Amino acid sequence: MLSRRAAITTLTMLAAASRAQQRPQKSNARLAFLGGAISEPATVQAQVGSMRQGLRDLGWVEGRNLGIDARWAEARYERLPGLLDELLRLDPDVLVTSGPRPAMVAKDKVKSLPVVVVNIDDPVQMGLITSHTRPGGNMTGVTAAFRGIFPKRLQLLKDVVPAARRFAILFNPDTLPRQNLVQDVPSWEQSLGITFQLLEMRGPEDVEPAFAAMAREGADAIVLVADAMVWTQRARITAMCLEQRLPSAWGGGGYLDAGGLLSYQGDFPALYRRAAVLVDKILRGTPPGEIPFEQGTKLELVVNLKGARALGITIPQSVLVSADEVIE
Repeated sequence: MLSRRAAITTLTMLAAASRAQQRPQKSNARLAFLGGAISEPATVQAQVGSMRQGLRDLGWVEGRNLGIDARWAEARYERLPGLLDELLRLDPDVLVTSGPRPAMVAKDKVKSLPVVVVNIDDPVQMGLITSHTRPGGNMTGVTAAFRGIFPKRLQLLKDVVPAARRFAILFNPDTLPRQNLVQDVPSWEQSLGITFQLLEMRGPEDVEPAFAAMAREGADAIVLVADAMVWTQRARITAMCLEQRLPSAWGGGGYLDAGGLLSYQGDFPALYRRAAVLVDKILRGTPPGEIPFEQGTKLELVVNLKGARALGITIPQSVLVSADEVIE
């Protein structure tokens, strides 16, 4: 048996050896980032800024041993292939994609470069990987599709407007295929006792027709599926919600700056900080196909009392006490 001192010495040597093995294999690394959203300061900070901080915590410092090149589609998805080509010409070590459309473009164009996918729904359903635990190929990542989050968002909205009998769901089918919603609607209608109206919005020209359809069908409230196009049109959508007296539920607290009612969604900065851990593993030599695809765990409920007052709605105390943030 080893003496206590010998055992401590052995453990110290093993720890040192482990740290040595974990040191970056490259003195300099290049990271490419492809996002579909608009490069507003808040968005850039939440995504690239959060990932940059996560990488710094792991020893990767921009300007010292790391370079980051970012491209943003500014909600114009047709630009994504060209932007990706620009990034690939910079010869990055890892590509990070943000959102469903950038991930799908990378799937079609990138065959060997390691890719970390962030902020998507189900990567297996999308055809990006074959298994969550062993993705295979050149992709891994972090999903924002928190289990049960959409039904919970619907329930919160029903708690706020208990007399509601019809909800409209506004979504971009280029981000979320219609069939993904259609297959779940029957169970939502049964559990909530309401009917749903699915309305597509691919571009700004679809906003007014969607609200006209809601008016014709007598929608009592609206649920927005997070998307770069929805983000760019949030002020216009919120104004029309107020005009038609429609309480609204959104996929991210940032959407409420224009006056939306509530949001129930994951902590997006936390997703990108976690993505930094996956990037670090790849830069240290782990193949992406051997890194399990992860799911975010932190959820946030944000309630906008100012928006509630504008609609003449009283938020139930049961909802307020559950809120992570209340906008006065």
